Amino acid sequence: MKNILKIFAILTLFITFSSATKISGVNMPDTLQNGLILNGAGIRSKFFFDLYVGGLYLKNRSSDALHIINADEPMAIKLHITSSLITSQKMMDATMEGFENSTKDNIKPLKKQIDKFINVFKKEIKDGDIYDFVYAPQVGIKIFKNSKLITTIKGLEFKKALFGIWFCDKPAQESLKKEMLGI
Repeated sequence: MKNILKIFAILTLFITFSSATKISGVNMPDTLQNGLILNGAGIRSKFFFDLYVGGLYLKNRSSDALHIINADEPMAIKLHITSSLITSQKMMDATMEGFENSTKDNIKPLKKQIDKFINVFKKEIKDGDIYDFVYAPQVGIKIFKNSKLITTIKGLEFKKALFGIWFCDKPAQESLKKEMLGI
């Protein structure tokens, strides 16, 4: 009986610490260290090439894109690069286009924050790189590359524009939006 309990305890620990959702060969953790849970994840593709796996992390699951964009509460987006086709320039261009779509071509009020964000992609991007954009009220967006803090950008309005890249009416990719929203 003691051995059965030990085995059960070991299995329970293993299951607790190894939970992840696998998408296109990428393990997306079901929870982040700050207690956020995986709302949904999917693949960003272009011309039949998978570019990255994106995941949305929230305190409580939601499929309400507008609420997610506007909410002043902790949340995060994780991007796991899965293609060597993504270059720094392509990422910077796509991100600028995403901000233009998200703000309905009104980037001027956020130009300094957007430029600071886009500068994160100036360093070489490689297959396997992981970007985390973690929002905390009163702090802003903390940007990590491969678990290393790169910079922090303050402001709820910037957070809205950033999350709008994936969840606005003209998102980076409609199927990825739905997958991240858990639809």
